[in-house]
Amino acid sequence: MLNEERVVLMTKMASYEANEGRKNLDIGSYFRNDYIGWQVLKSIISATIAFVVVFAMYIFYDFEIFMTDIYKMDLLEFAKNVLFWYLATVGIYAVIAYAVYTVRYSRAKKSLRTYYMNLHRLAAMYKKSSPDSRQ
Repeated sequence: MLNEERVVLMTKMASYEANEGRKNLDIGSYFRNDYIGWQVLKSIISATIAFVVVFAMYIFYDFEIFMTDIYKMDLLEFAKNVLFWYLATVGIYAVIAYAVYTVRYSRAKKSLRTYYMNLHRLAAMYKKSSPDSRQ
């Protein structure tokens, strides 16, 4: 005989597993600092690539003027300015990434706790309705 409460719980859990559960299980397999550190490192690499692309576009936009002005400008000051903007860009991006991935990790862990609690409830329902437990 089918237990309606069990069917509803199994359907809810199957829906979770098919949708956000797969992603949350991947996140939950990491320790907190490992997950956040790995995601921030990937974000820093992405920010570096984006900065290089934007800087190259800035230079190549008016390359002729840049080449004529390169002899007039203080190259050390220019390099310091570029380094400052690079560090500012990557730093801000890393802080935002840290905040975003910290929230994602905590939400995934909370969701997984609920999922595991439902698994225990389902196991208890099966144990309660098994023929061995009715003796």
